[in-house]
Amino acid sequence: MVFKKNILLGVAGGIAAYKACALTSKLTQKGANVKVVMTKSATEFVSPLTFQALSRNPVYTDTFDEKDPNKIAHIDLADWADIVIIAPASANIIGKIANGIADDMLSTTLLATKASVYVAPAMNVNMYGHPAVMKNMQQLDEWGYHFIEPGAGYLACGWIGKGRLEEPETIIDVLEKHQSVEPFLQGKKVLVSAGPTHEKIDPVRFFTNHSSGKMGFALAEAAAKFGAEVTLVTGPTSLTAANNKINRINVTSAQDMYEAMHQYFPTNNIVIKAAAVADYTPKLVYDEKMKKQPGDLQLEMTRTKDILLSLGEIKTNQFLVGFAAETSNSIEYGLNKLEKKHLDAIIINDISTKGAGFGGDTNIVTYVNKKREREDIELASKKEIAEKVLRFIDRDMKDEKH
Repeated sequence: MVFKKNILLGVAGGIAAYKACALTSKLTQKGANVKVVMTKSATEFVSPLTFQALSRNPVYTDTFDEKDPNKIAHIDLADWADIVIIAPASANIIGKIANGIADDMLSTTLLATKASVYVAPAMNVNMYGHPAVMKNMQQLDEWGYHFIEPGAGYLACGWIGKGRLEEPETIIDVLEKHQSVEPFLQGKKVLVSAGPTHEKIDPVRFFTNHSSGKMGFALAEAAAKFGAEVTLVTGPTSLTAANNKINRINVTSAQDMYEAMHQYFPTNNIVIKAAAVADYTPKLVYDEKMKKQPGDLQLEMTRTKDILLSLGEIKTNQFLVGFAAETSNSIEYGLNKLEKKHLDAIIINDISTKGAGFGGDTNIVTYVNKKREREDIELASKKEIAEKVLRFIDRDMKDEKH
């Protein structure tokens, strides 16, 4: 799966840089076109000439060394790459990427690329477990970077523990398995809603809920990974879609989301409403900030439009999927929703269960199609759950010949 791929190998400083030489050689032997970018620290361990000989391509170490006056080197490299591998990835380079720092050739190129990035950390066991490093890795994971976990064993520093760069063969195996994902949604258009809505009271205040948008974003990213053309309608959230090919539509209120979903609904094959839309909105919205008054406050609320029901009533050949986030009798309420809203499938989760629900990176769900066939997905990351749900949807669509 790496044959004829343009692979950019980023080598950061560390004794494990010697393994990057073998990685370069093995990738080249497999038919990949490899170019290497080294940090200044990396050149203290391995000579750029070594990588040049192994890759048969120029090696890049200096942002300001423009080898071709017709091109900006770091932009040209960023655009050229199909895949980027950082091996070894030091705590320093991980921290730079996670915090948007671009102060050398490698970090600048990494911020400019739109290719899939694989990170293979290598460092002292205590550095690897430091809260700052863990936080930076978590941030990159949320942005869609792929991690190749380090191995455990005797480290060059003398410590024994996790932090040893994985072997080149393992890195390539992970790369090939990931790149071989079957694009079973190729040719399909997928519409996903995500996040909360904000229902305005005045210029300062609004009603909302605890939805983070993570489940909806995971579904959109998985659909894009499997080859679909994806539109993501999202309420206010700090999340960033890992795949830059996703068409992101930002909305604020329940009415905004209603209009956006109806706009894109007719042209999509699969529609998944994962957003937690407000059921009620203030009847009166104040133009100026409400001042604090003595006593209690009463606000009159009006019902928002039921987006899922309205889509179910007009669907033609779309496969429509809803979510039922409940705190009790979740299966019963979910099945009622499946029937009442004319859905093809419902994803039910009890948000009161530990590890499930809003905000977290994991979930526990039950997928039920309109034939009442049930699939229970135990505690897993929202990314894993999204992939399994899309496979169930694809199976059911084929059964019904959508």
